[in-house]
Amino acid sequence: MDASMLDAAGRAFVMMFNPWTILMLCSGVIMGLVLGILPGIGGLAGTALLLPFTFSMDPIAAMALLLGLASTTATGDPIPAILFGVPGGAGSAATVLDGLPMAKRGEASRALSAAYMSSMMGGVFGAFLMAVCIPILRPVMLYIGSPELLAFSVLGISFVATLSGNAPLRGLGAAALGVMIAMIGSDPQTGTLRYTLDTLYLWEGAPLVPIVLGLFALPELADLAIARTAISGDMTKTDKEGMWKGARDCFENWWLVLRCSWLGAALGAIPGIGGAVVDWLAYGHAVRTEKGASQSFGRGDVRGVIASESANNSREGGALVPTVAFGVPGSAGMAILLGAFMIHGLVPGPDMLSKNLHITYSMVWSVALANILGAGMCYAFSTQFARLATLRYTLIMPSVLGIIYIGAFQGSRNWGDLWTLLIFGVFGWAMKQLRWPRPPLILGLVLGDVIERYLFISIQRYGVEWFARPLVIVLFAISIYGLVRPFIQDVRKEGGVLKMLSGYGSFNFQKHNWMHVFFICTISVMLVEASRWNFHARIVPMIVGSAGLVFCIFAFLNEVSRKPALAAAGGESKADEKIHMDLESDTGHLPAKTVAIRGLIFYGWLLAFMASMAVIGLIPTVPIFVVLYMRLEGPEPWKLVIPQAAGLTVFIWVVFDKLLAIPWPQTYIGMWFPILKDYIPSL
Repeated sequence: MDASMLDAAGRAFVMMFNPWTILMLCSGVIMGLVLGILPGIGGLAGTALLLPFTFSMDPIAAMALLLGLASTTATGDPIPAILFGVPGGAGSAATVLDGLPMAKRGEASRALSAAYMSSMMGGVFGAFLMAVCIPILRPVMLYIGSPELLAFSVLGISFVATLSGNAPLRGLGAAALGVMIAMIGSDPQTGTLRYTLDTLYLWEGAPLVPIVLGLFALPELADLAIARTAISGDMTKTDKEGMWKGARDCFENWWLVLRCSWLGAALGAIPGIGGAVVDWLAYGHAVRTEKGASQSFGRGDVRGVIASESANNSREGGALVPTVAFGVPGSAGMAILLGAFMIHGLVPGPDMLSKNLHITYSMVWSVALANILGAGMCYAFSTQFARLATLRYTLIMPSVLGIIYIGAFQGSRNWGDLWTLLIFGVFGWAMKQLRWPRPPLILGLVLGDVIERYLFISIQRYGVEWFARPLVIVLFAISIYGLVRPFIQDVRKEGGVLKMLSGYGSFNFQKHNWMHVFFICTISVMLVEASRWNFHARIVPMIVGSAGLVFCIFAFLNEVSRKPALAAAGGESKADEKIHMDLESDTGHLPAKTVAIRGLIFYGWLLAFMASMAVIGLIPTVPIFVVLYMRLEGPEPWKLVIPQAAGLTVFIWVVFDKLLAIPWPQTYIGMWFPILKDYIPSL
């Protein structure tokens, strides 16, 4: 840094400690933590809500309020992910893999503490990286075009092989299906409607939030309802010692924190990548590089929590780089921040690095201080949060499900969001029970649309010459190696290709092989549908779908024809050293019939919730659902039922109806008796 930059940084630091600015920062931090804890809500709605209130503020206070919220949403996200297996946001889904197993064995405090500390360290590192790199990276980022962005996205999708664990073929098939789901909607090149099922809801694509909550939240809650126990019955490790141990874990693994923070900040600076994939890529990186990861990750290794959370929080600082330097938002939240720039007469670009440099550095300080304040507030209440894991499932299930429904409804605020939540909830539960890795599907879903968009832009602008760009060549080479590496390892372990091929025997179809059949049939139907489209609209779905079909067929043959002595638990190869990159089911000790019956009962409750919501609205449904669930499933005493039903209803009414002003879906009573809308908001 030169003298002018140090002077601007010092000036901004002093200005940050204006009482009004600190008050705004703290207000943003508190709101960010609350929105992070609520599954599926995220900081986008809160940032949009706060924007009008910044009109009369000075720029530094306004940025402190908005960045205080945006920077700490990710700090609150791991709380429900660790305690209930419910991602607070799409960016904390990877935290579930190790955070929830830690909570189940009584280490909730340690997991929460590691999440807070790594989030703080990652957020501060992201802010520092922004402060140092904005002047340096400007010419570098001007060099990066659509071919490089495409190569970065392909590099991200190559992590599918790592996130597939001991079932690479299953993982690649799931990733291919995820990419094809990402193709749903109106094709941006030709306007062709792809996989919309003749519904207006799917014209703009399948919303990410309901899918993530369906795949990762509902299956964990279903297993909790089926097992009919608390998440953890052991409180011996959820004391202050656990808190200290979690913080100490972060400092002992400082090099992992630093690497994943850098990865999160770097990916956050790439427009279009999005926060939903950053934690998975950091988790995959940790699996590849950490000693002993293949034996412990996915089973409650604190390093898994540290990797995903440090990357998750550092991405905000990275996303600020293109926003401030070029006016290109690095995330959806940064797009709203650009609105604040316009309100206060700030122009992204050279001015933010010269005459308004002190405002730029005030944003750096806002991100850093917000992460420190957010972690401190979480530590203050962490012991109480940890004790939630010991509550009976009948005490936590109704409230969590109610919030999940509202979170899923944020996808596009359409009834289709709730059906998407339910459908992917059943699908995700089946994948978990039958040991199909879910992370690759999410990775394909997030990056599929990005890859297609940058591919067509690259071809139109550069023809075939973009293949020869140096950075593209390097990134593609790394991606190809990442994809084929698991297969090379398996061939070596089998003693060569011939020995591997000789390991097949007679056909032995079992019940759990129906998931292979489902994938094969689904991808086949999607391929047939795609074959009727315009060439430009079908080329990517056809290539990806064909590859996915091949992967699924080979996975199926491996499962049903490979000799038992050579087949791994995932049905792929004998490489048992690899982990199953997903949560293990907690219902294996129960008879299959009991699991099926209790699973049907759980999803029956969800259907009943939706039916009641369709008739009388969400807010009136909440107290009825809470009372019925707690009394029929428990039964819980009325002294617990009534306060919880009333408290949850008031909370939803105040936060979501009055503050966030959510436009609730149309109900039958609202259509029949319009006058009731004046008295019941959700009608």
